[in-house]
Amino acid sequence: MSYKIVADSSSNVYNLEGIDYSCVPLKVNIGNNEYVDTPNADLDALINELKTTQEKTSTSCPNIYDWQESFRGADNVFAVTITSGLSGSYSSCVNAKKLYCETNNDTNIHVVDSLSAGPELKLIIEKLKDLSAENLPFEEIVNKIEKYKKSTRLFFCLESLMNFARNGRVSPTVAHLVGFLGMRIVGTASSAGTLEPLSKPRGEKKALANLFDHIKKSGFSGGKVRIDHCQNESFAHQLKDMILSEFPSSDIQISRCGVLCSYYAEAGGLLVAVES
Repeated sequence: MSYKIVADSSSNVYNLEGIDYSCVPLKVNIGNNEYVDTPNADLDALINELKTTQEKTSTSCPNIYDWQESFRGADNVFAVTITSGLSGSYSSCVNAKKLYCETNNDTNIHVVDSLSAGPELKLIIEKLKDLSAENLPFEEIVNKIEKYKKSTRLFFCLESLMNFARNGRVSPTVAHLVGFLGMRIVGTASSAGTLEPLSKPRGEKKALANLFDHIKKSGFSGGKVRIDHCQNESFAHQLKDMILSEFPSSDIQISRCGVLCSYYAEAGGLLVAVES
């Protein structure tokens, strides 16, 4: 029995050792420029262009063919996508599964709508890897991963909401106020997989304390923490130190956002996933 994990690039997981794995890229478009979300993407150029551009910006998800190609090579495939509340990636993956299984009916495929982005997908992917290593039956892994998904949370701390505003996710007025007043937005992914602001602290120090407070209120008491940052590694390490001072057994990893997550998190943004 062979296993494979595939995920779109909102996971910021481009390679995974110890199991067959494929990452399917999303894209960010700025005017006529296209940034493909791969490990070799020029993230600094992307962020700098986003800060200065007057061009229209948009994102595009993997198409059905991209997903179908990623399924090849295993009996049991687990696909993890960015929240269906922000992207068409989940819908594209589900349609790809239907078409693929019509001609490959001996392949089992389960599509996980993460209802999230970034490091929360990372937690789901890591759990799928562990479950696959146990050689569990396909349906048992499906049941366990859907249950596990309910025990993880995503929090974010953003310095800008301009790209959310450009895509109609938040009011442009709110986005301008965040930048003008020096506020941060601390929030979480809602149960429906949408942006849910929790507080608007001013200044990095207050934002850090506020973010940690919300993490603890979620039920976190130690365990896995995955932090993805956009040009703000020092802030990520400050949060890591704060968590370890109170929960020293925590398993914390820090990574940089890829193209898609950098587009939404913007410079200075932090995405934090925890087991709660």
